[in-house]
Amino acid sequence: MRRPGRRDAVRCGALALAVFQAAAAVWAGDDSGRDFFEARVRPVLIENCYPCHSAQAAKSKGGLRLDDREATRAGGDSGPAVTPGRPDESLLIQAVEHADDGEVAPMPPKGKLPDEAIADLRRWIEQGAVDPRDASEASREESSADRWALRPIERPAVPTLDDEARRGSLGPVDAFIRDRLRREGLGPSPEADRRTLIRRLSFDLIGLPPTPEEVRAFVADPASDAYERLVDRLLASPHYGERWARRWMDLAHFAETHGHDQDRIRPNAWPYRDYLVESFNRDKPYARFVREQVAADALYPDEPGLVAALGFLAAGPWDESSLRDIREDSQDRQVGYYLDRDDMVATVMSTFVSSTVHCARCHDHKFDPISQAEYYGLQAVFAGVGRADRAYDTDPAVARLRRESTARRKALAERDPELLDTLQGDAIQAEVEAWGARWSGPRIPWTPLDPSAMKTEAGTILEAQADRSILAGGPTPAEETYTITATTEVVGITAFRLELLPDDRLPSGGPGRNANGNLHLTEIAVFEASSDAPDGWRPAPIATATSDFDQAGWGIAAAIDGDPKTAWGIHPEVGKPHEGVFEFRDEVGRAGGETTLRFVLRQTFPAGHPIGRFRLSVVAAPRPVRVGSLPGSLAASLATPPDRRTPEQRRELGEAYLAETLDRQIAALPPARLVYAAAGDFVPDGSHKPVPSPRPVFVLKRGDIRQPGEPAVPGALGCVAGLEARFDRPGEADRRAELARWLSDPGNPLTWRSIVNRAWQAHFGRGLVDTPSDFGRMGAAPSHPELLDWLAWTFREDGGSLKRLDRLIVTSATYRQASGSDPAHSAVDADNRLLWRMNRSRLDAEAVRDAVLAVSGKLDRTMGGPSIRHFELGAAVHVTPTVDYTAYDWDAPGSGRRGVYRFLFRTLPDPFMDVFDAADASQLTPTRNASVTPLQALAMLNDPFVIRQSEHFAHRLESLADDPESRVRAAFTLALGREPDPDEVREWAEYASHRGTANFCRMLLNTSEFLFVD
Repeated sequence: MRRPGRRDAVRCGALALAVFQAAAAVWAGDDSGRDFFEARVRPVLIENCYPCHSAQAAKSKGGLRLDDREATRAGGDSGPAVTPGRPDESLLIQAVEHADDGEVAPMPPKGKLPDEAIADLRRWIEQGAVDPRDASEASREESSADRWALRPIERPAVPTLDDEARRGSLGPVDAFIRDRLRREGLGPSPEADRRTLIRRLSFDLIGLPPTPEEVRAFVADPASDAYERLVDRLLASPHYGERWARRWMDLAHFAETHGHDQDRIRPNAWPYRDYLVESFNRDKPYARFVREQVAADALYPDEPGLVAALGFLAAGPWDESSLRDIREDSQDRQVGYYLDRDDMVATVMSTFVSSTVHCARCHDHKFDPISQAEYYGLQAVFAGVGRADRAYDTDPAVARLRRESTARRKALAERDPELLDTLQGDAIQAEVEAWGARWSGPRIPWTPLDPSAMKTEAGTILEAQADRSILAGGPTPAEETYTITATTEVVGITAFRLELLPDDRLPSGGPGRNANGNLHLTEIAVFEASSDAPDGWRPAPIATATSDFDQAGWGIAAAIDGDPKTAWGIHPEVGKPHEGVFEFRDEVGRAGGETTLRFVLRQTFPAGHPIGRFRLSVVAAPRPVRVGSLPGSLAASLATPPDRRTPEQRRELGEAYLAETLDRQIAALPPARLVYAAAGDFVPDGSHKPVPSPRPVFVLKRGDIRQPGEPAVPGALGCVAGLEARFDRPGEADRRAELARWLSDPGNPLTWRSIVNRAWQAHFGRGLVDTPSDFGRMGAAPSHPELLDWLAWTFREDGGSLKRLDRLIVTSATYRQASGSDPAHSAVDADNRLLWRMNRSRLDAEAVRDAVLAVSGKLDRTMGGPSIRHFELGAAVHVTPTVDYTAYDWDAPGSGRRGVYRFLFRTLPDPFMDVFDAADASQLTPTRNASVTPLQALAMLNDPFVIRQSEHFAHRLESLADDPESRVRAAFTLALGREPDPDEVREWAEYASHRGTANFCRMLLNTSEFLFVD
């Protein structure tokens, strides 16, 4: 007997489906409206309205109270204060706008609210006046010890069930659920069929549909432990980590651009995502996982690869205009610091302990035992943290060598007296003599390159000259990149030389094209032609660079540092020849043939300083290879016999020798990786610079930067009994380490309750606590408090294994229930909070996309590495980038990788993913919307991604079967995990014959059965 309604669900056309879906739309809780109320509306009401219109007042004036939802909407003597969706009809708006009609008294009487506050109230009402307050706040007087979330976690006794309630094989989870059902007069639903279970499990645990072969094998497996073995296989899949990583990225509001007005790309944000995938796959103990993301560098210095975990603290938006482009001493800059730290505090505390501490920014928290001083104490923890690209090594030995060499190089640059004294010794002077002898050796036999191809990006005209140099002409663009290709027979190339040549045809004689003759080489890179490389070109890394002259602050090392905001310049020595010598890390050029090299010279910062005339040469000389002469003072010192050198000459030679030696040691190390992360020390970017010690933080009266109070003392929350809440440590990293210990302490009940609730939410669609990032008084109470505590206690005592927690939940009879409805049960528990059945859920945005790719046969399971950009990036308009998602080629390499690896733009989201409620990375997303709208049906019909994958799906079916009926059967097993019934075969085969297989595939992907999990 076929399942009721299944054929109809498949048969209906996409537009009819859209209408049906819209009519039946069910929205999950949306935290955005709630967050807006908490951040922008509630403070205005508390500050300006509560003194006269709340339970706190001796008498509510006009009979109006504004301290709970129902009282606000009921209004006072004049009628309802708020009419959701209609601000102009709302008496509250008329009062605060000080209307002149005399019908409504102007409020507050002491003076009109700021325009911004009135606009916030209007927006709140326009959006439906979302109000999470469900009772008078004044009536909620309870101590920290009385609040459920703050009580110590104790293991509750597992309920004992009678024979009727014990139907089936039950575990502790089921005992708690069924005990509650029994008390409410309800019973559980039967177990779902195996096809439903494997699809549910597969999407829950790895975010992908099961293959037809996997479905058939599970359905046919007669073993009593078939389900448990399926669970274990999925938990062991590397895709398990990808599934949990995507959930965690929502909590961290991870994206790969800054957001705000400039929304600049963060090219090195992705290692944090890879850290998450690896951590979840390794089933890292949760306490360790928490500590790493807050203070890996401080707590685990011998594991340098963990620096990537600090991407958590930097995952959110960053206001580049306020924190980089304006002066450090400006008031706007200080506001920017407070707001940036607020984001870090909110992210940490909402993610790990489900606390809304940011509500204490302007005053003590009105509903939870969190003081304003504690909020700013948390800000003080991050007072020395910047967000920036941070270098790290995965090999501890390499990290140690780099750390030691870099420290000595820094001490040398800062002219550390102790280090300088060592340079006078006989031992190091003997090394100086050997070093100096290499400078007086034979001249380097450079081989000039004859360019075979020259290309520019911004219209500059390059002309090859008779001496193999290249002259630039035509327009002088603000930014330019030269790409020069040349072939040579030189074997074992160790270095190349860039000569900058004067020319009377250039401004001021050159060698640059700026009016003053200067130039700025932002970055230079070299690639060697290779059939092994994906695009035919393999990078030839550069180890060191030396020059005959550097402009002050614009040394040649800046041309190979990877920083787009540094460059090599030669001012004021213009009108003269100069040279830079770049030594390769490894030899380039193979024996027995020619070698083709491509040189890329980027001249993008500062604007308008391109090179005018230059020549490239290569050499296969013994290392080291450097410019042809020493600066005059060094050459004179070196020419002086050792026994006649003055102490100053010995020191000068020792400095030059040690600087070059350390530079070579550092350059010889494997290239460091970069991750966009929290950093105390980083390469300055504009006015965004590291500070030697944490900045002072003050308790701001009413959150006003102009009203600083007492200095904030670093710390956490005092409401957690038994844990030290103050840690006044001077060092930036030490403060984070203390906070990490506080968060991960076994005695912190918030941490352990929070994560098990999130795990429950991942599998049932919502948590036992329906406000997963708010365990405070204004959040929801747990539906099953004893079960929540039992899970938290078990998880903590079991070592914090998420895989074992997931296994415990998904092997329960509660999870295995069918999702079918029951009118009698629905009458008692319409929203299924008591879990008498399984919740039906729509696939999230990434799962929709990945499922389409899996069915079409184009899913690329490659893991890790830089994110895939499913868009064409256009030129910035003023400062904001432009993105075209429609121009992307869906057959490009990497286009089929999983959604967790797609590049995430903060202000310019992918429209296809957006319509399926992908997380908004501009805010924390503890719970995604689960909307059902006509736009989704239209996207599944018309989006270029779906159209192209439907064509691939059709090609796949045509390769599997020759006739339409067989293709329909194959399509159903691939897309829906089941065989079609005879009517479905007949009708869809007829449709495919008339409209084409690709259109049939597109319709099948647009069905509820494909987009929903039972």
